[in-house]
Amino acid sequence: MAEFIKIYEENPNPKQINRVVQVLRKGGLIIYPTDTVYGLGCDITNTKALEKIARIKGIKLAKANWSFICPNLSNLSDYVRQIDTATFKILKRALPGPYTFILPGNNNLPKDFKKKKTVGIRVPDNAIAQALVEALGNPIVSTSIRDDDDVLEYTTDPELIFEKWEHLVDVVIDGGYGGNVGSTIIDLSDGYPQVIREGKGSLDII
Repeated sequence: MAEFIKIYEENPNPKQINRVVQVLRKGGLIIYPTDTVYGLGCDITNTKALEKIARIKGIKLAKANWSFICPNLSNLSDYVRQIDTATFKILKRALPGPYTFILPGNNNLPKDFKKKKTVGIRVPDNAIAQALVEALGNPIVSTSIRDDDDVLEYTTDPELIFEKWEHLVDVVIDGGYGGNVGSTIIDLSDGYPQVIREGKGSLDII
């Protein structure tokens, strides 16, 4: 059964952050808050954990299109091919923020993502999410948790999320009520911005 850990976004407790990071390093799955909806995530380098998420989502790992949650843009070149100045300016304007940017992947991608031509990069404007990836030292692979209710696409109450997911994941973080609008997805993989999904983030940045 999952641990239910309360972390305050205004001032994330390093001890609790490290507790969650230990779980990630051992291949655990976590549900955590972002600046949009709650996300289901694991350590990008852990194949078993990635396979667990794929099973939960009912898809093959090779076909998964998940976001890489990064603490900032400084390590972008770890996973992304060189991008032009115009593209970088858009990223600088938008991040941290409620956007997912699809960018051209490079040859350093972890083995489970080697065949991917593109990657989805997220830098959420949420202190808990940022503290987690900084303490972990590499990205968290993340996918949003959808609700079975067609009207309410995303569950926003951490206690209800815990009730539903306590036997599927290792930690549920209570970071307060989440949002119910996903990130805006913009494809920048060929240098020309293409809006894939309009979500919480304003399109003014492009």
